[in-house]
Amino acid sequence: MQRSPVLVILIMLTFFVISFLTNIIGPLIPDIIHSFQLSLTLVAILPFAFFIAYGIMSIPSGMLIEAYGEKKLMLGAFVVALVGSWLLALWPGYITAMISVFLIGCGMAMLQVVINPLLRTAGGAEHYAFFSVLAQLIFGSASFVSPLVYTWIVTHFHDQHPDVIIRILHQLVPSNLSWISLYWLFGLICVCMWLIILAVRFPRVERTAEEKTEPLHVYASLLTRRVVLLFFLGIFCYVGTEQGLSSWMSQFLVVYHHVDPHVTGAAAVSRFWGLMTVGGIVGLPLMKIWDSRKILIVFTFMALICFSLALYGSDRLSLICFPLMGFFASIMYPVIISLALNSVSAHHGAFAGILMTAIIGGAVIPLLIGAWGDHFGLRSGMWIIYLTLLYIFSIGFWAKPLITNKTIQWKKNKD
Repeated sequence: MQRSPVLVILIMLTFFVISFLTNIIGPLIPDIIHSFQLSLTLVAILPFAFFIAYGIMSIPSGMLIEAYGEKKLMLGAFVVALVGSWLLALWPGYITAMISVFLIGCGMAMLQVVINPLLRTAGGAEHYAFFSVLAQLIFGSASFVSPLVYTWIVTHFHDQHPDVIIRILHQLVPSNLSWISLYWLFGLICVCMWLIILAVRFPRVERTAEEKTEPLHVYASLLTRRVVLLFFLGIFCYVGTEQGLSSWMSQFLVVYHHVDPHVTGAAAVSRFWGLMTVGGIVGLPLMKIWDSRKILIVFTFMALICFSLALYGSDRLSLICFPLMGFFASIMYPVIISLALNSVSAHHGAFAGILMTAIIGGAVIPLLIGAWGDHFGLRSGMWIIYLTLLYIFSIGFWAKPLITNKTIQWKKNKD
């Protein structure tokens, strides 16, 4: 099987770009509300449109790979994301924003379907676990960087003596919509990625049995099993928690603590993703010394305490505890996925596909928070995250995997 270090680097760069474009909606929400005079429900439709695109495009993308191959699908994905980015940049408005985030979501879903099997081929199956962890760390770093880029653009947009980048943006962006500059940047990134992909040679990908499409009756059979539905709800709750926090954190800080969304609010979201990356690094050795169910229970319990302090504490406490939620959430997704896949004896590929559709939790939960928040206040709306966290907490008690995570066994001295 052909190895390609250049392609591995390209895939890591793609992970960075996916994250950079995906997790910027939260810091932008206060600006979008102000610019288009939206209710919480209406602005919540934007992350809803993004994550619904994942649900719509994931299965068709698998079919498109078989028809056209990985390289053409990646090129097509960046064209779709480019159209979405520059649509909003050229015609700022609420309707174009919905279409824009949906198209960007479609492009990102297409890329996600391509790059995981491609990484196994390009890096070698024996190194896949290592590269997967590295990819997640890169993914987290991009989510940390993108709010900082947003802060730099909007805080320098009205400088009396702007640099060349800002002067160019002045020609493209209305003075009262400085945040739209990001979408010009997104489009430029898509163009650069398209050109890079065009220049790189792709190896032939041979899919394992786990990566091939299963017959429909297998999916139907799995969906009748209680354990499958329970873990589907677990991933739904996790992604809903992650996106509910990242989407509404900045707006909560604006409403209840009157922070500057361009600087303090964006920095809080940036730290949330940064601490999620740190938590992932800390979680790796923990998995080798402790049962993953116990880790999930402890981290989720700490997340519940941290979330309560963020909602009801002082401004200083909220600014500490909201980002700290990223640290405690960091291990939830990999633990739930591993417990789920280790709880069935066959058809892991189909089960993984079902679990991936649960990403729509990232569409539903932020929308529910916004809708409830319009009637009872945003703080009350965010109570929904208590429900998702409590469900995740329960998984640590009822999960009965066929195979538990392998831990280091300490030998006792027999002196």
